[in-house]
Amino acid sequence: MVWKGYRRGVEFMKIDLTGPLLNALDKASSEFKDAKERGDYKKAKRKAFDCARILRELAKHVPSQRRAYLEKAEKWERIAKQVEESGSRKEVEKSGVDEEDFTSYIQNLIARSEVRWSDIGGLDEVKRLMMETIVIAGLQKPESIKPWKGILLFGPPGTGKTMLAAASAGSLNATFFNVKADKVLSKYFGESSKLVSALYSVARDRAPSIVFIDEFDALSLSRSGDVSEASRRMLSTLLSELDGFQDKKSDRLILTLAATNTPWDLDQAVLSRFPRRIYVPLPDVRACEEIIKIHTKGLDTSKLSIHELAEMCVERLYSGRDISNLCQQAMWNMIRDVNKDLHKLAELPYDELKNKSLKTRPLTMEDFYLAFEKVKSPLTKKDVERYEKWNEEFGG
Repeated sequence: MVWKGYRRGVEFMKIDLTGPLLNALDKASSEFKDAKERGDYKKAKRKAFDCARILRELAKHVPSQRRAYLEKAEKWERIAKQVEESGSRKEVEKSGVDEEDFTSYIQNLIARSEVRWSDIGGLDEVKRLMMETIVIAGLQKPESIKPWKGILLFGPPGTGKTMLAAASAGSLNATFFNVKADKVLSKYFGESSKLVSALYSVARDRAPSIVFIDEFDALSLSRSGDVSEASRRMLSTLLSELDGFQDKKSDRLILTLAATNTPWDLDQAVLSRFPRRIYVPLPDVRACEEIIKIHTKGLDTSKLSIHELAEMCVERLYSGRDISNLCQQAMWNMIRDVNKDLHKLAELPYDELKNKSLKTRPLTMEDFYLAFEKVKSPLTKKDVERYEKWNEEFGG
């Protein structure tokens, strides 16, 4: 909130400092953790007091949250004093930060997916396998028939793994947790393992839930390498949650979908928690046709040979994302051709722009030929062969 006032005839402006204060709090808490991990307890103490000071300032600016901010300020002051008294890293870790903070963080990852299976072009076999898994999870069934708790989606980048996860949640009207690896590996109060526990705790409370973890390999790289103790604890917690011991006798659905572009980097213990491993390949000609139609919907495509374009996409090893980019580039070629002075409209206010219409014409093959020159796939045939070989050995 920003408002103006007057003092002794001089106009002044009061600015809402909540945003900058929250940013400062995040920075101070991160620096506290860094200092603590390095054993620099003097700096850790100072940063803990900084957190307390910022929280007290927030209490002044946000009256509705005053009590909560003051309680957190007192907690940081206790942490600072404990650092001063003991200088012990273990004692500092025991002080911790409230589990409620982790829960609040995880709740920000919740989304409701509007994606449906029909929104995904091609991938018929992949969709069939996933739809079967979803259906079995929801049906009444003999006790000996257990639904899959986890599905590993692997394949080249841009093949639709995120869309498949979103469609799974959308079809079930389930709570959708779209989790990037860096969201769990972040230094949010320095406790990745607590974030993982909070993630699945909230998922159980909001069941049916789909937990989608993208870039999964970043969380579960082979433990044979040089991995920090904190990472080991996080991975151990993750494996425990994937085992689903808390849900053995529950009818709650918590399905973990993990996506990776490098399945060969995964830890063997992690792979064992995903007996259902589904290869999401590059689209074939028919799938490419469907994807082109989806991304050119609403435009005149009567002058296009969509089959020819699809064959060119397959030849160039295009993923679904590449085809989307190709269609966007082709459309921009068309738009620039028939709207020569489009950039000049940038001087108009938004309300006037809403009253004007963009000129279009039928898309042509030339629009796409020019687009092919700019859109390149990062993949080689050798890359594709590696995915296919891994699928033969470990997929299923």
